[in-house]
Amino acid sequence: MKSFVYFLGILLIVSVNLKAQNVRGKITSSFYSFERYSSLDNSDRFLRAYQTMNLNVTQSKFSFRTRINFEGDLINPLERDPKLRFYKLYFEGKNISDILSFKIGRQPIYNTVAGGLFDGIHLKLKYKGFKLTGYFGGNVAPYQKLKFTDDLSNDYIAGGKLTVTEIKNLKFELSYVDKNFKPVDYSAIRLDENLNPINVLIRKNSNQFRFISGAISYKLKNAFRINTKYDYDLNFETTSKFMVSARYEQIKNLGISLFYNFREPRIRYNSIFAVFNYGNTQELEGGLDYKINNKITVFGKFGNVTYKDENSQRLTLGINSNFGSLSFRKTFGYAGELDAISVYSARTFMNGLLTPSVGLAYTSYKLSPDAEKNKILSFLGGINIRPWKLWSFDLQAQYFNNKIYKNDLRMFFKINYWFNTNLNLL
Repeated sequence: MKSFVYFLGILLIVSVNLKAQNVRGKITSSFYSFERYSSLDNSDRFLRAYQTMNLNVTQSKFSFRTRINFEGDLINPLERDPKLRFYKLYFEGKNISDILSFKIGRQPIYNTVAGGLFDGIHLKLKYKGFKLTGYFGGNVAPYQKLKFTDDLSNDYIAGGKLTVTEIKNLKFELSYVDKNFKPVDYSAIRLDENLNPINVLIRKNSNQFRFISGAISYKLKNAFRINTKYDYDLNFETTSKFMVSARYEQIKNLGISLFYNFREPRIRYNSIFAVFNYGNTQELEGGLDYKINNKITVFGKFGNVTYKDENSQRLTLGINSNFGSLSFRKTFGYAGELDAISVYSARTFMNGLLTPSVGLAYTSYKLSPDAEKNKILSFLGGINIRPWKLWSFDLQAQYFNNKIYKNDLRMFFKINYWFNTNLNLL
């Protein structure tokens, strides 16, 4: 069982005709340097190294896809270093007889309720304006280890979605997800009846998400579009989330947007947090954007957030252009007072050889009108160098300064290598 998910894809791809096979992917080496203080006078330096490989082997409608990451520290290894993480390892078939697609193995799942990775099978059937998907498998082990769950009945994800696009400009989706988490057992010190400390094995019940969701979208090109989403929590028998976003573009160069969001805290069933009486939040935000010319767009948004007994507001103003972006954000009310301004720019020179980038942000905030005001300054500077088509190099400096992180400077360096080869093995 444990080997089935990981190696079935390899066996299947070997069994198909290997003629005219395409092999493509990317290999990345990254280095991240920072300093961590354990006290006012003592600090440790770290140099994290990451090796990542994306590999796709494709023949006709079948593919074998992987994404693997190996990481560790070259100076001060952390607990459980080094780590070998498997983010993707699956066999895929696309548009078989123009109806069926499937994935088998470790793969990502995109779901508004419970996304992430799982080890299992994903099937998709489509016919004209209808698409039906279903998936089932085990949750991924901690640190993305190459290990299948040893308790599939209590540690799994299952679900499906029906998508209908038969009506022009209209899209309808109905989905279900059931994700069950098996907590990891652990030992803790407790007192016995004589108040003597003893080790006790702690075992918790599984926690679960069970949701049914619906979404409706309607779009008229260059005129109007609206998206709605609704999540219902089957365990707590209550509305979890309702969201509406709309945009009107009928007026030349002017965009008008509206956003509403009702949200309950998302809590796992059987979790200790379920006993607390949390309040929901409601957000309402409207915005305008105006395209001055093909290079410059100005925008503004104002939103209000309603809590159980309080309110908070936020204001965003900015400019987007081909040269970069400038924005100002202000929040006030129950969520605290904040003023932030940020600027970012990136340009490509010499036919893509050099792409420098720079970003600067200044933030002033306090949690209440009578609280102390805090200030944050952050800086980002980097350059991408691509001397050859298949190679590129990234160097970036990150600076952060406030009363907690004094003059925090971090360095990031990355090497990328792309490859794309057609093989004729037979």
